[in-house]
Amino acid sequence: MPSLQDVATQLRRDIVRMVHGSASGHPGGSLGCADYFAALYFKVMKHNPSFNMDATGEDVFVLSNGHISPVYYATLARAGYFDVKELGTFRKLNTRLQGHPTTHEHLPGVRIASGSLGQGMSVAIGAALTKKLNKENTTVFSLHGDGELQEGQIWEAAMFAAHHKLDNLISTVDWNGQQIDGPTDKVMSLGDLGAKFAAFGWEVMVLENGNVADEVAAALEKAKTFAGKGKPIVILMKTEMGKGIDFMEGSHEWHGIAPNDEQLAKALAQLPETLGDY
Repeated sequence: MPSLQDVATQLRRDIVRMVHGSASGHPGGSLGCADYFAALYFKVMKHNPSFNMDATGEDVFVLSNGHISPVYYATLARAGYFDVKELGTFRKLNTRLQGHPTTHEHLPGVRIASGSLGQGMSVAIGAALTKKLNKENTTVFSLHGDGELQEGQIWEAAMFAAHHKLDNLISTVDWNGQQIDGPTDKVMSLGDLGAKFAAFGWEVMVLENGNVADEVAAALEKAKTFAGKGKPIVILMKTEMGKGIDFMEGSHEWHGIAPNDEQLAKALAQLPETLGDY
């Protein structure tokens, strides 16, 4: 088994190659969340790559910030849901790998169409309620952008989850401080996120380094120890947008821009091939 960090490094290679190949996409947030996806799919989550839409007896993952589809697709392919060669079709005509994940193409691993920001927590709550009604001892995970928390629906959902004691829900916020128009503090400050979620009745965890896959895995495992204790759980995960590529790190400029040939070569030189390129 490769290390989680090796998986994350390969995911980053896949991301920049996919976005370069289609000359469109969102590399910044995808690169920042590679460690989360490596930890979730290769260590923490109970899932089956043969894929059943109902996920009976499995954990469920909901990607709310669907624009980071490159890291999602790369993870699903590397985890065995479909052939890694299909990553080369990202955002091209007739592909199953649309710019935002959809269910119409029946891509294994994708359970909801996402990318209309603010909606993923509500969907995750629906799945968590279903798991409880079915008396399953499984977990629902969701991932959100921090800029996405400016959407009102998130806070309605957060209030609902606490009221219904959905203690089988672990939501993670990619807390990189950046969104498409600039730093979140300048666009619309999120204030004290930990205090906000605590006031809404959630168990709050802060992960200081969301760009070390082993630390992400440890945080997710710790979050699971709070399951069954009456509160939904949120992990505020600090990351760097564009992590792993020096000229992309920490800047909102790479939220939705594809690298050119020269930039791709420069990026790949910083990311050793660990699992074999597609």
